[in-house]
Order: sequence, then structure tokens, then C-alpha cells
Amino acid sequence: MAEVPLNPMDLLARRVRYEDFVPCTTAFIDTRTPGSDLKENFTIIGSGVSESPDQHVHIDIPHGFNIGGARQPPHCVNSQHSHDTAEVFVVHSGTWAFRTGEHGEDGEAILMVGDVISIPTHAFRGFENIGEDTGFLFAILGGDDPGRVLWAPHVLQAAGQHGLVLLENGSLVDTANGEPLPKGAKPMPVPTEQQLAKLQVLDDAALEDCVLRRDRFRPAPASLLSAKGIAETPIIGAPQPDGEDPVCAGKLKWPHGFQLRHLRIGPGIATERYLRHQEEVLFVHEGQVAVDILDAAVELGAGDVFTSPINAVRRIRNAGNVPAEIYSVLGSDAPTAERVRDRPESHLS
Repeated sequence: MAEVPLNPMDLLARRVRYEDFVPCTTAFIDTRTPGSDLKENFTIIGSGVSESPDQHVHIDIPHGFNIGGARQPPHCVNSQHSHDTAEVFVVHSGTWAFRTGEHGEDGEAILMVGDVISIPTHAFRGFENIGEDTGFLFAILGGDDPGRVLWAPHVLQAAGQHGLVLLENGSLVDTANGEPLPKGAKPMPVPTEQQLAKLQVLDDAALEDCVLRRDRFRPAPASLLSAKGIAETPIIGAPQPDGEDPVCAGKLKWPHGFQLRHLRIGPGIATERYLRHQEEVLFVHEGQVAVDILDAAVELGAGDVFTSPINAVRRIRNAGNVPAEIYSVLGSDAPTAERVRDRPESHLS
């Protein structure tokens, strides 16, 4: 297999530091609604589902999934909505209540740091930071085009009281600032009773089935990356029994279009050299990490995101003196990979 031609700037363009995340405070229809008006939305990889042209996209390389984030102060709410593709959250900081139903009345799950939730498609969901400090969620959306958000009727009605109108094409018009409705444009219709009746209902128990808590992580007995001082836990994905990456199924094993895993690496430990044939995105939860690709080392700290080029030989090592924790998103429901044995080191162009 031919080596991937890269240079150091190519690799650094694939890293986004947490401190460099560019927030959007006008991303959605509820951004003027009291209680939801202080949230920040981020689009790190992919187009996301923002309804605002102000949304900054850090990396626009198609991956087959999107990576985003939400940062909210205490008691700030993300309003009830539904998605057409997978929506997964990893709690990076804070304590969060996830609620299902048109008014958040069907089910509730409280998530802490490190916990993961995957809310099924076509179900109303919303979330609130119920902690005492500002919290951050990493979000994963399925597909290169995750479609548009379906908002609960009361969310659209409340937004209208503050001058915001969502159009059928998914864009926002701010009538409070004097923006006219484009000629021929129509407002997004309020969901009908028939549409609402088709949405999934998730009570507390059903929602808990969509959660994997950090204290319930169970490392795979074998994986391509598992070794002394390294533990890899499958979170989302079916088992991969064939080839060099025999990872068992995660708790959340229904198809998402991607897999999610958790990697814990002890101080001074590194994985063997390997490559993947699909996208691999890393976000560092704790610690200091370096990703060695060819002759370069990409350094990452807590909250940083890095997407490795497909088929580029790499290894991940703990560059600090405490255990490092990383969440990795792998393109495809059945990603493939291999260790790199007896292959000469590649060189950057």
C-alpha cells in the first residue's frame, strides 16, 4: 500500500486545540429564548446542523460523520429537538440532564464527566447543564449531511416571540434586527400532530439503555491497540471478530455509521505502529498525548481534537506523567485496521 504524502502543515491543519474552538452564539432558533440564550455551539469537523451563517467550521474534510460541541453555563438549556441521524454526546465537563419528549417529560438521564449517551433518531431530546460550573459536551452526528433539526412546536413559537423565524430551507431570519423574509421564502411549518405521533417515546429505562457510564467501561480483552499499560473499551459498535482488530461489541451496538471507543494509556506507554483504512478522530479527555505520524509528532492536550489521515502509519503515546484518556471515533460501522510490521519508517514530503 502506498504511503500517504504529508507534510507537517498538513498534520497541524488536522488539529484543533480546545482553546482555539470558535463558538457560535446564534446557531439555532432558540438562541434568544430565555434559559437557552447563553449556550455556545461548535462545529469542529463537518458541516453540522447549524441554522446560522455565523457558524465557524474548523475542518471541512468529509468524514462520514460530524464532530461538534456545546458549551453551556449552569442552568442553560438546549431546547427539545429531533435528528434524522445518530446524535452522540460525550461529557467532557459538567453534569448534564438529558430529557426526552416534546416538553422533556418522557424520560431523563443524568450524565457525569466521561459518560456517553446515544439518543435514537426521530425522538425529541434536549439537555441542560445542571452542574455548578460551565460544562462542555463533545457531539458526534452521523453522516456527512446530518440533515436538519426538527424542533418541538413550543420552541418555534417561543423563538417567534423574540423575532427569529426558521425558514423551510433551514436558515434563520432575524426580524428583530430588521431582516426581511426573502421573497418567496416560507417559514418552517410547525410539526403536525401526525408527525409528532410518529416520533419515538423514550422513558427513563429506555433512555438509560442509551447510556454507557464511565464507571461501567469494560476494556476489550483483545484489540489492535491493547497491550500492557493500554486499555481500549468499545462504546459504540458491533463486534469486529475478523482481522487484526478483534474488538468486542460496545453496549451501544446498533448501527451509527461510525464506532466510538475509549483508550486509556499509562504514563510512558505507546501503542504499536498501526494504520486505519477509515477516518480516525481523537479527542483527548484527560492528559497529554502525542500522535506520531511518519516523522512528525502532533501534541494534544485535554479537549483537543485531531483527525488522522486515512492509511497514514501512526502510533499514540502518553506524553505526560499521568494516565491519558482518549475517545476515538472511527468511520464506518465496520472499520478496518492493521499493525505495521517490518515496514520502514516513512518520511514527510
